Amino acid sequence: MDGDPSRRDRALASLTGLAIGDALGMPTQSMALAEIRLDHGRITRFVDAGPHQRIAHGMHAATITDDTEQALLVAQLLIEGGGRIDPLLLAQRLVEWEAAMEARGSLDLLGPSTKAAVLRIQQGVPVSEAGSGGTTNGAAMRIAPVGIATPPGSLTALVDRVVEASSPTHNTGLGIAAASAVAAAVSAGIDGATASEAVDVAVDAARQGARRGVWVAGGDIAARVEWVRSWLPLVPAASRLDALFDVVGTSVASQESVVAALALASLEQDPWVTLGDAASVGGDTDTIAAIAGAVLGAVHGMAVWPGEAVTRVVRVNGLDLEPVVDGLLALRDAGAPVVPGAAATPGPVEPPAAPTEPE
Repeated sequence: MDGDPSRRDRALASLTGLAIGDALGMPTQSMALAEIRLDHGRITRFVDAGPHQRIAHGMHAATITDDTEQALLVAQLLIEGGGRIDPLLLAQRLVEWEAAMEARGSLDLLGPSTKAAVLRIQQGVPVSEAGSGGTTNGAAMRIAPVGIATPPGSLTALVDRVVEASSPTHNTGLGIAAASAVAAAVSAGIDGATASEAVDVAVDAARQGARRGVWVAGGDIAARVEWVRSWLPLVPAASRLDALFDVVGTSVASQESVVAALALASLEQDPWVTLGDAASVGGDTDTIAAIAGAVLGAVHGMAVWPGEAVTRVVRVNGLDLEPVVDGLLALRDAGAPVVPGAAATPGPVEPPAAPTEPE
């Protein structure tokens, strides 16, 4: 299906890196930097949720959260739709996903922006209006499949796809700019861009995305990424996590966590070290590490992820990512929406049995 093994390798590494980062950040999500240091020190491997972990209490090491699950949900919708996502179907699938989580007694439910938008759609509010309050990172955390399925040659076309996948729940300039940045960085990486070049493309896409949707006050994603990526390397390595936590912010707000993730991804250091930093920085660590993992995987390919970590995250979560990658790359090759059903469909992914944090 794909004649360029190196490109397929990068695409697989992107989804794998997303899952690895997500699982590394699972035990530290929504914790303060000081609490993480008390429970774990610095994250250097998969660990169980610690004593201060409230959302994912009792979860075992290497378990993914909603970041990976919702990204795979978007991937399946893209493949089923031949490159297009029906907004009503997206809302329906998110509701079904949440119901499955509730049935299992999980707290891994829809986040505030997504929940509010889905409820509005169910109440008859037009899809074009339902996501007008969505400014969190929920769209950005699940957007990597759009980057895999869409080449970066036309950023306008890529941002169009991001809007389709995001606007039902995050139809604001902030939400779309953040998701556009992540999708563009992943797409550029798969085409062979370096991390720095991928973040350059991310900035350009964020500028375009900021002009879409409803304007909401907040720090401009593109401007913040440009500033942080030039500032962070000047901060002594021992102080970088404190600087990100205190100055940039690591909350679910797009202009904090997504900016922090791209800033970390742009650092010239071992990607495994970067994901450890992302999982240790405090705040929305699972999303920050998942986004950084998706970008760095696309840039570097599978060889960058330790084989033991890949094997473990796949086994613990029952992941089958290769059919997903093949389906998404078929859409990328087509360069335009194709007939639904022409690409492979991903196998089912079992959700984690314990609670994780919603975005």
